Amino acid sequence: MASPVASAALKSRVARKSLLDKLARPQDLIHHFPNGTYIGWSGFTGVGYPKKIPTALADYVEQNNLQGKMKYGLFVGASSGAETENRWAGLDMIERRSPHQVGKAIAKGINEGRIHFFDKHLSTFPLDLVYGFYTKDRPHNKMDVVVVEATEIKEDGSIVLGASVGATPELVQLADKIIIEVNTSMPSFDGLHDITFSELPPNRKPQLVMAVEDRIGRTTLPIDSEKVVAIVESDYQDMTAPNTPADAASRAIAGHLIEFFEHEVAHGRLPKTLLPLQSGIGNIANAVIGGLAEANFYNLKVWTEVVQDTFLDLFDSGRLDFASATSVRFSPDGFKRFYDKLDYFDGKLLLRNQQISNSPEIIRRLGVIGMNTPVEVDMYAHANSTCVMGSRMLNGLGGSADFLRNAKYSIMHTPSTRPSKTDPHGVSCIVPMCTHIDQTEHDLDVVVTDVGLADVRGLSPRERARVIIKKCAHPVYQPILERYLDKAEFECLKKGMGHEPHLLFNSFDMHKALVEEGSMQKVKSF
Repeated sequence: MASPVASAALKSRVARKSLLDKLARPQDLIHHFPNGTYIGWSGFTGVGYPKKIPTALADYVEQNNLQGKMKYGLFVGASSGAETENRWAGLDMIERRSPHQVGKAIAKGINEGRIHFFDKHLSTFPLDLVYGFYTKDRPHNKMDVVVVEATEIKEDGSIVLGASVGATPELVQLADKIIIEVNTSMPSFDGLHDITFSELPPNRKPQLVMAVEDRIGRTTLPIDSEKVVAIVESDYQDMTAPNTPADAASRAIAGHLIEFFEHEVAHGRLPKTLLPLQSGIGNIANAVIGGLAEANFYNLKVWTEVVQDTFLDLFDSGRLDFASATSVRFSPDGFKRFYDKLDYFDGKLLLRNQQISNSPEIIRRLGVIGMNTPVEVDMYAHANSTCVMGSRMLNGLGGSADFLRNAKYSIMHTPSTRPSKTDPHGVSCIVPMCTHIDQTEHDLDVVVTDVGLADVRGLSPRERARVIIKKCAHPVYQPILERYLDKAEFECLKKGMGHEPHLLFNSFDMHKALVEEGSMQKVKSF
């Protein structure tokens, strides 16, 4: 079979011409991926991930009826594209996955016990890779193959990544073989990255980020050309979804938070420019950032994981000076806006390793305002970010705890209720006790819902409970939660164990009512 011919677009992106000799078709590289291979991909939150190789492997498995017979350990900085890892999960190609995922098929595989999923803080996952924790039982303590999407290859062989950095530098450090997908369907991101590498203890050094805009690394990712077994031309765009417009609950939450920031500025606890903002992914996060685009705060800065569409609005409003993240995850329209003004973001945006974007040391030094969305929060300010009803994994912890443990302001925002199948308010997001705890009561400062905002700084557990129920619980659940708390206080105080009162045989009765009766409102025990 004749070798593929490099297109003019590919030649213009590959300055190290000797690598063009390794140009290959994806379908000719299947032999690098035998059953049981440990594979690393670039990418973070569904952008910057390889597309051609994963698609070719999935096609091969599907066409040869090899479902469940070619299974891999898959390691990506966070979630990857739905048409790649989620398709792999649907074809039973994933045996092991870490540290974060998104997709119905992969979540189903995890919850049915077919995929071993290791949920890990995003700041520590890349370090644990380099420590060899994930490959300790492998013959050479290496990732067998790492597939990286690049938007350009420089003359020295280093690569320009795309819309994310994630754990790619650490995966490359640990790679036995490397395949580079050069994506010519998007512009080069040259100059927008800040790449560092991980040293092993006792040789680790401080990451000297003193301000959001400080650059501490290099713009390209060095690659050992001897490890590169192939390069592939890619013309697939990142597959992202359109933005969901903010609903009334999200807008109410944004309003409560902006009012809180104004209060903190008025009392001298925040500067008028606020402090670096971190915002998670989703409708509420978008609404909060969108609200700031209309608020009376200027010269804002962002230190976060993912920059979404509403950050573009914040830039356009003139209120945002600089953003640092590990990923830009825009809608298709958002990417068009971004590419049309790509030169504008030189000097306005840096994409870093996730172990830097999520570094506890840097988050604490900068005084970040951390804002994330949980599954549920309990009345003592514990939060569940991962496991519905204590058992069903959604996507993973992500970076929420990296920020909430270390931010100056640790904020959880959630709707007060979510609908069940039979009740528009069937699920209360404020509960007596979380069914799974990812962030402890010691980590949270503020809980906010569409109903209101509870500032729990400096409050004892019983004080916190009263404030959270009064300020954050939906009106239909306030009396239910108050009855539980009254009963728990009475029983526990008379026994001399009233610091954080709970009725252990009733603390999950609201969840039980949801399962048995279809709504938490139907709880009968208190």
